[in-house]
Amino acid sequence: MDVGIAESAADAASTAADLIQRAVRAKPEVVLGLATGSSPVGIYDELARRLSDGGISLAAASAFMLDEYVGLPPDHPQAYRSVIEDKFTRKVDIDPAHVHGPDGTADDVEAACADYEQAIRAAGGIDVQILGIGTDGHIAFNEPSSSLASRTRIKTLTRQTRIDNSRFFDGDLDAVPSHCLTQGIGTILEARQILLIAAGSAKAEAIRQTVEGPVSARWPATALQLHPAVTVLLDPAAASRLDLADYYREVWANKPEWQRP
Repeated sequence: MDVGIAESAADAASTAADLIQRAVRAKPEVVLGLATGSSPVGIYDELARRLSDGGISLAAASAFMLDEYVGLPPDHPQAYRSVIEDKFTRKVDIDPAHVHGPDGTADDVEAACADYEQAIRAAGGIDVQILGIGTDGHIAFNEPSSSLASRTRIKTLTRQTRIDNSRFFDGDLDAVPSHCLTQGIGTILEARQILLIAAGSAKAEAIRQTVEGPVSARWPATALQLHPAVTVLLDPAAASRLDLADYYREVWANKPEWQRP
């Protein structure tokens, strides 16, 4: 696990965009994994800026979303399809038809989840998976106690996650759906490269557990320790509980040139 502690959340997002830009240059038809929530927004804004500057193009790329609420129509402003359209798709030159998400309105949820897994496989798998992290250590909507080998499926959201997400629903907890479709941890771990970004002191304990704690379903993101190519990008507040923060800074500052973003 490669841990980078940036001077600010904006700097962390810029470094994340560097890593994605490198992947796009190596493979223009890159397959991206897209996360929602507040953490990845800076990455999407930075990619849009670089597109306008001519530094990157996603015209040949495709993308798969991590998750989707169950029961929200696709045009609902907080449906993740709408959020990704607003925060990412419309800002870059990716073909909207090549941005895929699980079907939270499907009558047969089990079949919809199996179809989504097959669509990812048919695309050749995810090249770069972007992740945020919940205060309880969830990645995508894999809540504490999720199987570390899980696949795309329906999940019940914890009250804490619904409280955290109520800010997107005008603070109305009752408006936040209780269920979602989500890529499983096993699905996420099949991405070739994983990029987790976190900012703010509220994420500090989850980051401490993810980076330095034991692998446990109690903190689902700890499963990332089992992946060979994970980059964790943090602002100082999110890194504030790391015991080895000075070591991570030293390692990051002394990367060989070929390893730098």
